[in-house]
Amino acid sequence: MIRVIALRELRSMFISPLAWTVLAVTQLILAWSFFTQIDFFFTVQPQLATMPNAPGVTDLVVMPTYELASIILLMITPLLTMRLIAEERRNGSISLLLSAPVSMTQIVLGKFTGIVMFLLIFIAMISLMPVSLMMGTELDMGKLAAGMFAMVLLLSAFASAGLFLSSLTQSPVVAAISSFGLLLLLWIISRGAGAESDAFSQLSLLTHFAPMLRGLIDTADVAYFLLFIATFLLLTIRQMDSQRLQG
Repeated sequence: MIRVIALRELRSMFISPLAWTVLAVTQLILAWSFFTQIDFFFTVQPQLATMPNAPGVTDLVVMPTYELASIILLMITPLLTMRLIAEERRNGSISLLLSAPVSMTQIVLGKFTGIVMFLLIFIAMISLMPVSLMMGTELDMGKLAAGMFAMVLLLSAFASAGLFLSSLTQSPVVAAISSFGLLLLLWIISRGAGAESDAFSQLSLLTHFAPMLRGLIDTADVAYFLLFIATFLLLTIRQMDSQRLQG
């Protein structure tokens, strides 16, 4: 049943012009950034040739592309998740879903899987740009794999938080704004007051994402994202169960 719900959500994403618009606009922005980084790499290549342990094309072209993609998707993912539950509640179709002989866990995991599948397509499209460089140069495949893995964890975290906030309201706009506000707060929290405190630093998405983007995979960072995702999914299930009991 999770697979059925996930495929239903994925199909509904592509029926809406929003998904196509998001893919087109973001790919255009990232392609421009990608070619800009390539031009920068060619400009500094003579200086890099004289430096010991100089950064390569993966560090100067691929990783900045993923970094920009993460910032763009922080703004865009709330637009994708806002409709998952809030729109169904606004349209009245949520009552059919809640009355179906399906557990809340299956519903929530199905919706979460559907949006993550869409985001995986997005990551695959982004990754085609750096992979194309392999025709003319060598890439650090370890760093490339680490960057893709980091993006999967980050976007899954975005999706889980957006899904929870979508379950709290019947207004997709409110869901989108609140999701963006929460994600932005968790992105920049380590840079504000008390940034020296480990408590603030460990709460930040950026703190755990940035090292993986540099190719440093730490189990503590992976555990943070898995715990983040599980927490928001459990909160969503709890919220949906409460709404089912209320009728």
